[in-house]
Amino acid sequence: MATWIWEHATYPAFPYRAEVMINEVDATAQSIGKLSLIIKMLDSAKEETIKIDTLIDEIVSSNAIEGEYLNRDSVRSSVRKRLDTSFDIGEDSSTHHTDALTALLLDSNLNHETLTLERLHQWHISLFAGGYSTLLGDINYGEFRDYDDMEVVSGSHGREKIHYRAIPHSRIEEDTAQLLEYINTSTEHPYIKSAKAHLWFVTIHPYDDGNGRIARVIADYILSKDMGLEYKYFSISSAIHLDKKGYYEALEQSQKLLYNPEYDFTKWIVWHTKTLKHSIERSLQKVDIVMQKARFWKQVDIDQLHPRQIKILNKLLEYGVDGFEGGLSTKKYMSMAKVSKPTAVRDIQNLVALGYLKQVKGTAGRSTKYALRFGD
Repeated sequence: MATWIWEHATYPAFPYRAEVMINEVDATAQSIGKLSLIIKMLDSAKEETIKIDTLIDEIVSSNAIEGEYLNRDSVRSSVRKRLDTSFDIGEDSSTHHTDALTALLLDSNLNHETLTLERLHQWHISLFAGGYSTLLGDINYGEFRDYDDMEVVSGSHGREKIHYRAIPHSRIEEDTAQLLEYINTSTEHPYIKSAKAHLWFVTIHPYDDGNGRIARVIADYILSKDMGLEYKYFSISSAIHLDKKGYYEALEQSQKLLYNPEYDFTKWIVWHTKTLKHSIERSLQKVDIVMQKARFWKQVDIDQLHPRQIKILNKLLEYGVDGFEGGLSTKKYMSMAKVSKPTAVRDIQNLVALGYLKQVKGTAGRSTKYALRFGD
């Protein structure tokens, strides 16, 4: 009895009900149109900020989905080296690993050339550059697995639950060739195409590790290339990361015939398209933050501040859409600015007196927290 979608007689077709998709596609298209219009209205500095923040979010979030938590400052340095003309090499905190991840994302976003097998393998090598070691131990970089027992499992030893078992290794080359042909020649709507290719790649699961990350890179590549975007100002991985449980459930319910006996992928494509829309909405929020940041600095007299105070204010502004968890405390200030407690207290009190910080309501004493104050 067939268990997985790749055992179905009509695989690798991924049928769906187009009439169900109309509203989701239209709503997402409207959001992208709105974002594109707003981006065009920004000056070059603000546009560059959005561009940099989007790429950082994509790199950090895609790896976090798989349990790898990158240092955001290192990623920021890697991205700024490539995109920010004002980057000072003296403040560089990048690593070879974050440099390689940045190169990978820039290639998938900006290089609209044909996706070849060699390029796919190079993307995989870039995931693990810089000596990053996986939980699986030694893996083959830029090469497909040569064994059959590739499973996605959860649970403790002896009580594992198998969420998915991938195709045999003997079918990997042929299936991947078909997928690449689809990616390079299909004229399906980009939202639909990216969703199908995303699912198709993780169904093949061709590598020892990194399959989810490469699948999301492929989705990015398709959206950028097929929509003719000079730059993609939204990060689907950041939206997926916010609904990681929903992501894995959507994959399992699509790949396991027990949950998908009709062999219908409408639910997956709807989920993927809604998540894409959420990522665009997050970008619209980021644009608001950038505008808010510009308004904030207009009210600030830089000459009144120590460089470390400017650094902390920028940090608070950078947290943007998700906010600075718990507000700014004296302890956090000490850690970020690398100063003593008396200096941190003095700096914060000065920022409050100048009207740049305010005490968060409901906090007091040792639990006092601070937030940015924006002028009226």
